[in-house]
Amino acid sequence: MKTIDATERTVGFIDKVARLRSRLRDPEWRHYGYLLLGGKMLGIATLLGSIYVLTNMFGTTVHAEDAAPPVLTGNDIVNPINTVWTLVAAFLVFGMQAGFTMLEAGFCRSRETVNVLMECVVDTCLCGLLFYAWGFAFMFGAGTPLFGTQYFFLQGAPATYGSSGVAFLAFWIFQYAFADTCSTITSGAMIGRTGFFGDLVYSVGVSGFIYPIFGHWAWGPDGFLATMGSDGNFLPSLGMSFHDFAGSTVVHSIGGFVALAGAIVLGPRLGRRFKRDGGGPMLPHDLTVATVGGFILWFGWYGFNPGSTLSAMDAEGIGRIAANTTLAACAAGLSAMFYAYPKTKTWDVSFTVNGFLAGLVAITCPCYWVSPTGAVLLGGIAGVIVVVAVDVLEYLRIDDPIGAVPVHGICGIWGTLSLGLFASGQFGATGPLGADNSAPLTGLFYGGGFQVLIAQAIGSFCIVGATCLTSLAMMYAVNALGILRVSQEGEMQGLDLHEHGIPAYPEYALHSAATPHGTGAFVEAVLAPSSGTVRSGSPARATGH
Repeated sequence: MKTIDATERTVGFIDKVARLRSRLRDPEWRHYGYLLLGGKMLGIATLLGSIYVLTNMFGTTVHAEDAAPPVLTGNDIVNPINTVWTLVAAFLVFGMQAGFTMLEAGFCRSRETVNVLMECVVDTCLCGLLFYAWGFAFMFGAGTPLFGTQYFFLQGAPATYGSSGVAFLAFWIFQYAFADTCSTITSGAMIGRTGFFGDLVYSVGVSGFIYPIFGHWAWGPDGFLATMGSDGNFLPSLGMSFHDFAGSTVVHSIGGFVALAGAIVLGPRLGRRFKRDGGGPMLPHDLTVATVGGFILWFGWYGFNPGSTLSAMDAEGIGRIAANTTLAACAAGLSAMFYAYPKTKTWDVSFTVNGFLAGLVAITCPCYWVSPTGAVLLGGIAGVIVVVAVDVLEYLRIDDPIGAVPVHGICGIWGTLSLGLFASGQFGATGPLGADNSAPLTGLFYGGGFQVLIAQAIGSFCIVGATCLTSLAMMYAVNALGILRVSQEGEMQGLDLHEHGIPAYPEYALHSAATPHGTGAFVEAVLAPSSGTVRSGSPARATGH
């Protein structure tokens, strides 16, 4: 094999030029060179043309007069961090619907479980459409001190809601979850004897009018309680507005007192004998489901309360709210358990679950403005109040199967008033970029006098009073139509079979007290031969009611 010397491999510049001249004299090489050069020029032209076309399609022509940046208003600037935080909180609050459904289903009798499931599902769907059509407009639109007149069907909405920096529709979904909570609370005291169509009718009244209009008074941009105490507004001499950070009054008291109105108009369930008549509450059918539902609600409250900052930038406020929420619930659960023990001589799980829920309701209003010690104290008091309130309803012969009125209505009032007692004087207001503590709220126990307490009492009285009067009128009107309460036969049969055609537990009949009239016939019909004959000797027949 011939070895190529390094000098032979190296071709100098002069040699290359000479070789090129020689090849250009060859017609075939000259043709190849022209093709190569033309191809390169065509590729460059294609590249430059593509750049020009894409620039004109997607680029922006800048003129001298457009060089200055556009002027943006506050409502045009979306804060992505606060928007994501609000959406996560909204999802947590919406998840509370699973907790409410389980709590109500567990505390009711098995014969009305399907009815509870349907009411919770349909209330959620109905509330969403009503809040889209006009509920949000009434509540959060500007207009009058009594109700808003903007954003019907979410029309004319800016990029963000107010100065929060939260995208408008993210704020809407958060507030829809709150509205759905109020609507679900209402059905809790009316379990076991409410007709399904009647439930639909009064739910329109609650989600479409009562909650958003009365909520506007406290949370609307120009609600008369939100602007109370300022010049030119309601009670200017008071010098203090009504405060409800996450809804002890707006959500829970409204829901609780609509539930009270419904329970009063409906009357007790058939067979319900009260303690003063020698009876007692009807037993819940599944305390496991009810207790797990309570814990799901507790978890959802971490969206309910901290999420009401609408700001992830107020990190200290979020942490304080979450801690206060936890401590109030813990204190209330234990105080309810210990306070109820002498009454029953047992460690009652239903009182304990409703106890920590009462603490959660109570801390919802003052969660931003109290210290952890204040949260423990007001939560512990809420645990006692809920047990006393249950006894009062029992004495008044008001049938509330799950304790909606004591937990949400009464403890909602207590939580609202507790701000005027336990506000620590350290915290002012949350904001899109952080806290503003220049004007802190100070309660009576911290040397602030009665100013905050009076403002809270006025706000609670206005909203609770209006809720009671309006909801009583609404319930009596629905009852006058003959659709609020099911017939005696339907109630004896059980709402699941009468209203929905199927029991929740078709394969189980654990106790005669849990088996309504009609279940035996339902099972026999399923087991009957194809001829349609029902076997009269079937062991599935039940006679309980």
